[in-house]
Amino acid sequence: MKPIRFVVALAALVTVAGALRAQQTSAPQVTVLKAARLWDGTGKGMIANGVVVVEGDHIVNSGAASSVKVPAGAKVIDLGDATLLPGFIDAHVHLTGRQLEEPGAQEQVTKDFPGMGAILGAAHARSTLMAGFTSVRDVGGDEFYPMALRKAIDEGFVPGPRMQAAGYSIGITGGHCDESGYKPGLFDGSPKTGIADGPEQVRQAVRYMAKYGADVIKTCATGGVLSAGDAVGVPQYTYEELKAMVDEATKLERHVAAHAHGTEGIKIAVRAGVTSIEHGSFLDDEGARLMVEHGTYLVPTMMAGETTERAAKSGLLKGLMAEKALAAAAAMRSATPRAKKYGVKIALGTDAGVGAHGRNAHEFWLLVNWGGLSPEEALTAGTRTAAELLGWSKRVGTIEAGKWADIVAVPGDPIKDISATERVAFVMKGGVIYKN
Repeated sequence: MKPIRFVVALAALVTVAGALRAQQTSAPQVTVLKAARLWDGTGKGMIANGVVVVEGDHIVNSGAASSVKVPAGAKVIDLGDATLLPGFIDAHVHLTGRQLEEPGAQEQVTKDFPGMGAILGAAHARSTLMAGFTSVRDVGGDEFYPMALRKAIDEGFVPGPRMQAAGYSIGITGGHCDESGYKPGLFDGSPKTGIADGPEQVRQAVRYMAKYGADVIKTCATGGVLSAGDAVGVPQYTYEELKAMVDEATKLERHVAAHAHGTEGIKIAVRAGVTSIEHGSFLDDEGARLMVEHGTYLVPTMMAGETTERAAKSGLLKGLMAEKALAAAAAMRSATPRAKKYGVKIALGTDAGVGAHGRNAHEFWLLVNWGGLSPEEALTAGTRTAAELLGWSKRVGTIEAGKWADIVAVPGDPIKDISATERVAFVMKGGVIYKN
C-alpha cells in the first residue's frame, strides 16, 4: 500500500506543479479602457475617443480609437462620457495621524495610544487612492509610521497609493518641526526624532532617516502655521546647516524637501540646493528667479492654506496660530501666480492631514482659481511634473507604453470643468481596478 500512496502523491505533486507553471507562463490579462476623451499628460492635448490597452500591470498602447487596435480576447471597459487621465500624484501628504479639523486632533500627541497614527494611516491611504491619487510623497510622520504604511501597501495588506516616505521631519530645537508649548522634558527631541542643531547633528539626522528607509529628507527651513511660539516666515536653519543637509542627502541619493513659508527662508533653502520648496507662501520676485535658476520645484499646498484659514475664521485656531493662518493663506494667493510668471516648476501637493484625506483633487481647483494656472497646467502639475519631482517619471505621470497602468477617469471634460477631478469614477493602479 505504501508504494501506491507514494505514486498517487507524486502524481498529485506533478499535477500541481504543472498547473503552477501554466499560470506562470500564461499571458497576463489584457484590459482595454475606452472613454469619450483621453488626456495622457504628454502635451498632446485632449484626444477624442480615447483608448488605453493594459497588459498585466503596465500600459502597452494608447491613443485615439481609430489608431489603437483592440487585442482579441481583451476585457473591454467602456467608461462613456468620461476622460481617462494618468493616476494623480500628491507630492505633499501626511497620511498617518489625525486631520486638523477632526475631534481629538489637538490632543493626539498626548492622548492617542501608540500605533493609533499608523492605523489611521491605513484608512487615509485607502481614501487617497479612491480619490484617484495612485502615488504620494509622505513628507513627515512620527514613529516611522509612514514607512510601516508604505510596506503594508507594497505587500498588499492594505489598499493605498505608491508611497515615498520621509520619516521624521528635521528641524531646530523649538522650531516648526518640534513639539513646543509643553513642560520641559516632555517632548525633548534628538537627531533620531528629527531635532538637530548645527551641521553635524543635521548630518546625523539625515543618516538616521536614510537608515530606516527614508526616500526623501524633509526639513523645516522656516516657521509654520500649526506650531507654537514661532513666526510663520522666520528662517530657522542657517545656510550652513541646510547645505550640510543637502550634501549628506545627496551622498545618500536622496532629495530634500524644504517646508518654507517666509521670503528669506525660501532663498536660503534654494541656495543650499533643496529640491523643492513646500508652501512658499511669501515667495517674492527674487525668490522665484532663484528657483528657476536652481531648478527648484514649488509645491504650493493651497488646500492647507484654505483649511487653516477656515479654521482660524471658525475659531478652531486661536491666537498666534490664527494670525499666522490668515497671513499665509492671503499670501498664497499671490505666490503661485508669481511662480508661474517666472516659469517655476509647480507640482501638486495638498498637505493632506491638515486638510482632509480623500479630497486631494480639490487642489486642482485651487491651482486654477487661486494659483492662476490653466486647467491643463494644473493637471500637469498633478501628474507629469509631480512624477518628475519624485524621480518616478520613467514609470508614472503620463499614459504611455511601458509605464505602470496607473489610470483614472473623471466624468465629463476636466479642461472645461477642473472640478471634475473631484468626482473620480474609475481608479486603476498597476493594472488592478480599485474603483469602477
